[in-house]
Amino acid sequence: MRLPRWMFPLHMVATRRASTVPVPVSAFVPACSAANPRSLQRLQEFVSRARRLFVIGGAGVSTESGIPDYRSEGVGLYARTDRRPMQHAEFVRSAKSRQRYWARNFVGWPQFSSHEPNSSHRALQRWEEVGNLHWLVTQNVDALHSKAGHKGVTELHGCAHRVVCLGCGVVSARQELQNRFVALNPDWKAQAGVVAPDGDVFLEDEQVLHFRVPSCEDCGGILKPEVTFFGDTVNKATVQFVHQRLAESDAVLVAGSSLQVYSGYRFLLAASDKKLPIAILNIGPTRADHLVELKVSGRCGEVLPLIQPF
Repeated sequence: MRLPRWMFPLHMVATRRASTVPVPVSAFVPACSAANPRSLQRLQEFVSRARRLFVIGGAGVSTESGIPDYRSEGVGLYARTDRRPMQHAEFVRSAKSRQRYWARNFVGWPQFSSHEPNSSHRALQRWEEVGNLHWLVTQNVDALHSKAGHKGVTELHGCAHRVVCLGCGVVSARQELQNRFVALNPDWKAQAGVVAPDGDVFLEDEQVLHFRVPSCEDCGGILKPEVTFFGDTVNKATVQFVHQRLAESDAVLVAGSSLQVYSGYRFLLAASDKKLPIAILNIGPTRADHLVELKVSGRCGEVLPLIQPF
C-alpha cells in the first residue's frame, strides 16, 4: 500500500517471538552539569529575539526518551561496542546482509516503536504552536517529533516507521512489515539486549540463518527502511527544501547534535554565510562551535522547557 510520506502508524504490536531487554534512559545520556544561569539567560534572549527560528535537532533530543546515539562519549554505541551501522552498499548488494539486518530490526522494533516524546520534543512543539519556531529539521529517524504533534518538520535522514521498495518506490508502514515477518516466521525466536539508534539490535549470525524476509508485494523488489543508511546521500529535493526553509529564517538553534555528519553540518555553513545568528545547545563539542555566537552545555530535556518563546 502506498502511503504519503507523512503518514505512518505510531503504535506498536508486541510479539512473543521477538523481545528486547529495556535499558534505563540514563544509560544513554552523557554526564553533564546543569547549564549555568548566565547561559540560560543568554539562550532565552537569543530565542526571544528570533521571529522565525530554524532548529536542527540531533540524537541528544531523543536520548532522554531511551534511544541511544552513536557518538556520545562513554555512552554512545561507538564507545560501548565495536559495532557499526549497516552500510547502504552492503544492504543493496547482499541478501545475507539484508536477512541479518531485518532479523535484528524485527527483534528491536517493538521496543523502538514504543518510545515516547520527552520534554525536549514537547517544548519544541510548543514553540511551533505559538509561532516562534519556523521550521524544525531532525536528524533522527524515530518519529518522536511527529508523535509530539510537531507539524513543520523535515526528517533529514528519513523515518524508521516507513519502508520503501527499492524497485518500484512504494512506501508502506513499518508495522505492516512487522506483521508480515510474524506470518513468515511463526517458529523463529530470538532475544537481544540494547536497541541501536536505528532500531537494530545485537544477534549472533547463527540466530538469523532461518529468518525469512519478504519482498515488495507490488513488484517483488527489495524492501528497505526509508532512512538514509551510512554511505548513502540525503535526497537532493529534501536538501533543497531545507535550504529554502533556512532562507526564510532569522536565527538558527542546534539542539543535541555534534554535527559530525555533513548532511546536517552543511546548513550551519549556509547559515554562517548568510550571517544568521547561531546558538548551540549540546553536551560536548560540536563541529560548528567556531560558527556560533552562543554555546550552551546542557541536557536538551532540562534546558529547552525552561526557554519561553517570544
